Amino acid sequence: MNEQEVYYTIALTRMTGFNFSTALQLYRELGSGQAVYEHRNDIKDVLPDCSDRLVNSLRDWQLPLARAAQEMEFIQKHHIQPLCYGDDRYPQRLLECPDAPIILFYMGTADLNCQHVVDIIGMRRCTAYGQDLVRRFVSDLRLLCPDVLIVSGLAYGIDICAHRHALQQGFNTVGILAHGLDELYPPSHRDTAKEMVRQGGLLTEYMSETRADKMNFVKRNRIVAGISDATLLVESASKGGGLITARIAQDYNRSVFAFPGPVGASTSEGCHAMIRDNVAQLVTSAEDLVTAMGWQGDALLRQAKAEGIERSCFPDLSDQQQLVVDALDTYGDLQQNHLSVKTNIPIGQLTALLFQLEMKGVVKPLAGGNYHLLK
Repeated sequence: MNEQEVYYTIALTRMTGFNFSTALQLYRELGSGQAVYEHRNDIKDVLPDCSDRLVNSLRDWQLPLARAAQEMEFIQKHHIQPLCYGDDRYPQRLLECPDAPIILFYMGTADLNCQHVVDIIGMRRCTAYGQDLVRRFVSDLRLLCPDVLIVSGLAYGIDICAHRHALQQGFNTVGILAHGLDELYPPSHRDTAKEMVRQGGLLTEYMSETRADKMNFVKRNRIVAGISDATLLVESASKGGGLITARIAQDYNRSVFAFPGPVGASTSEGCHAMIRDNVAQLVTSAEDLVTAMGWQGDALLRQAKAEGIERSCFPDLSDQQQLVVDALDTYGDLQQNHLSVKTNIPIGQLTALLFQLEMKGVVKPLAGGNYHLLK
């Protein structure tokens, strides 16, 4: 992504006042932040349905461009990676979300588009029971499915517990921040954050000099949910940020899981409500989540790929694999998000299914993210 595009895209976020849907609509319709700038005086010709208020707001770019220039200096000085909506490095799972940010700021080494992504969330005032659940889950996940990116919010409680155990087990782990990369909240997590930059990363949609306001935490929850295949709620009271993230994940057609707690425990009321209302699947172990997501065959499949095992060794398809094959047979080559719609299989499970089918010699990935059925 060239610097000019980053420059105009940063400015566009200021032009729309962090109205995510409006910024995303403009970006999608015109294809880039620079194109929006170039059409600032004839936006009605390009988008006839846009409001007069939006037309007027897009005319004067002087202050937003000055602020963008300042931010460009900051990200260059601190070696921050700007990820615009059209960038290959941008988290591709977020492209499916109607309120995705048009630019993200990233410090880290992890691949944000790796095969499996799980976010682990819960209460800030978690209990020893919740901490033990996270420790055991992450430890067991390492044995069952080691190629997972673990995401959370770097907050007190379950979040920081997830990050620290991920680091200890050798997982990459990414923290989604509610402020700019010129500060860290809470400050007590700074040492962990530094380690995460080397083994994972820090990601935010907010420019420098953006403070950690309450609403920013609510807004960042959509990125936690949208960047992940699965959301795991460990502990939650009847109200809290974890519940918000879980419901956003459900809206995004992501898989949601929750650990049960002791009956009557206030720290598990939210988890129990999610399970009762069929928002979250009940899990008691990492194996439950791995099986539900269809990731349990990863170790075998990696071995099969290394050994070059042919399709004839795998004559049988599961019901879900057959759904994918039938969709490709009916509609021809499809991108993963379109396949998800045609089969009604969540992206996280579909990613695993496509990998399994590729190992069986049934499908082949093509340029542009399409999948082709081998007949």
